[in-house]
Amino acid sequence: MTGTSGCRGAQPSPQKASDWVRILAKYREPSNRRSTFELAITAIPFVLLWGLAWYALSISNWLALAISLLVAPFLLRLFAIQHDCGHGSFFKNRALSDWAGRCIGVLTLTPYDVWRRSHAIHHSSAGNLGRRGMGDILTLTVEEYAALTPFGRLKYRLYRHPIVLFGFGPGYLFLLENRLPLGLMDGAKYWVSSMGTNLAILLAVALIWYLGGTMPLLLIFLPSTLIAATAGVWLFYVQHQFEHTQWEAEGDWQLHESALHGSSHYVLPSPLQWVSANIGIHHVHHLYSRIPFYRLPEVLRDHGELADSNRMTIRESFSTVGLKLWDAETRRLVSFSEAHAQHG
Repeated sequence: MTGTSGCRGAQPSPQKASDWVRILAKYREPSNRRSTFELAITAIPFVLLWGLAWYALSISNWLALAISLLVAPFLLRLFAIQHDCGHGSFFKNRALSDWAGRCIGVLTLTPYDVWRRSHAIHHSSAGNLGRRGMGDILTLTVEEYAALTPFGRLKYRLYRHPIVLFGFGPGYLFLLENRLPLGLMDGAKYWVSSMGTNLAILLAVALIWYLGGTMPLLLIFLPSTLIAATAGVWLFYVQHQFEHTQWEAEGDWQLHESALHGSSHYVLPSPLQWVSANIGIHHVHHLYSRIPFYRLPEVLRDHGELADSNRMTIRESFSTVGLKLWDAETRRLVSFSEAHAQHG
């Protein structure tokens, strides 16, 4: 069965996935001037819109809330810039990238050093059935799900339900889970990152409350944060959760094959591509994470094989929500009902 939830387009050829690493290396060099410009055209509107929304509170709460919806896309883009900082691909100087990422992490409620480590683990293990559980969305195989107790199945079904993944999940992740270095609790560096970020967030929230009371927090901070968080979780989801993604057992898993064939090319309209900092070109990003986000379109321009591979439109992406289990026999991500029909 071939549904509409798989990525379309031919797979890159004739190169092996590992061959692309050498080819893509020429795109890795960032431009400090371009990076500074990208940061400025994201951070400045973010601050101005925040200020405008705050001023609008003196006119109408609804107007302030409406303006806060415009803050969210710039917050999402700041997170995408933080993401590039974590890969050392934003500024030529790694220390500068790290400190830019740490500062942005206060705005995105994401401890930078903790996130950078967990995200590195994601890149080094994506698609590996033997190394799930850090920086990814939990995905069970058909066999693993069948072996669960009824209560275990219920928990997994609840976890994979859209209301949990895209409703409660983003708020829980960014407002609560990020407050502790979960998975890295034994590292002092990660505690410093978490607690330092938490302290900076607390001071910022206290200052907002002192100057403006609760309304800026309720009508600007929370809505913009939750919308950006939900969009970010959705983007992360569709980048790996599609019908013809790739999962392999530990012994068969290959880093570059998984990067290329297990990551989607999410084709977005230009405004959404700008807001998400080209993160939809995810198969290229996973192949060579040191490429700055603003150079990813160059790769597609120069290499039609990559431009045509793993393509997924917004309309096609909606059907991925129904895919819950990895079927090793058909090598597809399938729904609960399909798994039951095929395997009983």
